[in-house]
Amino acid sequence: MITDSEYLEYSEVVYKYLLSLTRDADLAEEITQETFYQAVKSTDSFDGTCKITTWLCAIAKNCLYKYFRKNPRREELDAEQPDYNSLEEDFIRKEDSLEVLRSIHALNDDVRELMHLRILGGLSFRRIGEIMGKSENWARVTFYRGKEKLKKEMNRYER
Repeated sequence: MITDSEYLEYSEVVYKYLLSLTRDADLAEEITQETFYQAVKSTDSFDGTCKITTWLCAIAKNCLYKYFRKNPRREELDAEQPDYNSLEEDFIRKEDSLEVLRSIHALNDDVRELMHLRILGGLSFRRIGEIMGKSENWARVTFYRGKEKLKKEMNRYER
């Protein structure tokens, strides 16, 4: 069962993750609620082999895909792209999203979760460190190393 304090802690991560995918605050909020509904219904399926935020983001992604299947997009996502300032977002924007996500999926659990929280969730290194029970410096260094691995992996796809 997810407690109120856990909901408050994890809902921010899930919401930001969904907002980064949809660029629609209302839809992200709606799918966040559905995510936690589904998580409570299937709490027995959480086996602890990954971080709870990773599990919740996977549920969120599935809820979002289900929503899109039931409600086909009438138009593409917002034609006006947000103003990207961070190196991470710039890197992702320049690369093919599917290949980046495929490469992120190949990373080990901690690095994969960190990359999702930073790139897709837009969280600070301090917040990521808190969520993962590590230091802010650990998050920064691990993110940098993960990004270097991604660049190498992406170069393999280009060949």
